[in-house]
Amino acid sequence: MLHGVQAKRHVCGVQTAWTGADLPEIAVAEIAGVLDRSDLGQLLVFFSNRYPADALSEAFARLFKGIPVAGCTTSGEITPDGFTDGCLLVVAFPKAGFTFVSTLIPDVRGLTVERGTETVRSLRAKLDRLGAGRHANRFAVSLIDGLSKCEEVIVSAIAWALDDIPLVGGSAGDDLALTGTNLLHDGQVYSGAALLLLAETDHPVRSFKHDHFEPTETKLVVTASDTESRTVYELNAEPAALEYASSVGLEPSSLAPMSFAAHPVIVRVGGDYYCRSIQRVNPDGSLSFFCAIDDGVVLTVAEPRDMVSSMTCELERLDDEIGGVDLMLGFECVLRRLDAENRQVKHKISDLYRRYHVAGFHTYGEQYNAMHLNQTFTGVAIGCQGT
Repeated sequence: MLHGVQAKRHVCGVQTAWTGADLPEIAVAEIAGVLDRSDLGQLLVFFSNRYPADALSEAFARLFKGIPVAGCTTSGEITPDGFTDGCLLVVAFPKAGFTFVSTLIPDVRGLTVERGTETVRSLRAKLDRLGAGRHANRFAVSLIDGLSKCEEVIVSAIAWALDDIPLVGGSAGDDLALTGTNLLHDGQVYSGAALLLLAETDHPVRSFKHDHFEPTETKLVVTASDTESRTVYELNAEPAALEYASSVGLEPSSLAPMSFAAHPVIVRVGGDYYCRSIQRVNPDGSLSFFCAIDDGVVLTVAEPRDMVSSMTCELERLDDEIGGVDLMLGFECVLRRLDAENRQVKHKISDLYRRYHVAGFHTYGEQYNAMHLNQTFTGVAIGCQGT
């Protein structure tokens, strides 16, 4: 766990600060003490669920009065100094060079395409009024209750109305407790909800996604499932946990989050493969997933490429493309972190993220444009130079 407060000012004017203080009031006070609050336009807040969300929200409302706040609980934080656990991370955007608008989407289980479209249109109209017409430098961020089991519905309801605005984001976590996640928005705490932020900036931005797996020849067909609970009872007409374990060479009794991180399953959509991560094995031998699942879906067992070298190549490409990465908002599946730990490369990945100034959190799912993903890193890179 992090001790003390640390802060960084980026060339683009964004400030980042993080602390491992035990009490929420002290944690927010420490953050307030190191940030220049004279020109803040938006706070993004990512925090461990060991902090009571209500107390944290109240402290932000008191110490950052009038400054919009949006954030969520995590399954680990990614600071500009690397990976941490049990901390509070704040990404503070200035008014100069950045325009943000945000909205809460309540009751996501009842979200319709019509309501999602109207929400996005209203938010885009607000950004058009407040922004400077820098359409090429816009991006959207989604933060979603990671246990709502309806990220696909949310993304599909809002994605097409975003039009040319790229979307990245993450599903809120709770340190793998799987009991409840929280969202913060302007002084209130929510669950069963989502947040959508639209941003426009003077600085070059690029959204991206990355994973490090390749398909094998091993196929697992979902032959019995419950779509509402994201539970698979049978794969290839065999008990799900038993068949999965057999396909990856493990004993069913040994299945754990580390197993699912090391041996993901993927699904082909169009010409691309996307991870569909297993959340847990249930007492009845069924498997719960972090994503939508249904009978007839053909899952492919994947094998890893080198995580460090593949991610290094991706970040080097982005760095060249925008003339130097100044800050990267990152949303990384918690299973990628577990896989890095299992392969003993966590420190190398953490060092890599430090080099490219990543700030974000470990998620229960990632959003990228119209897709909800698993075991992926999605993000938006912000360049050093103004346009």
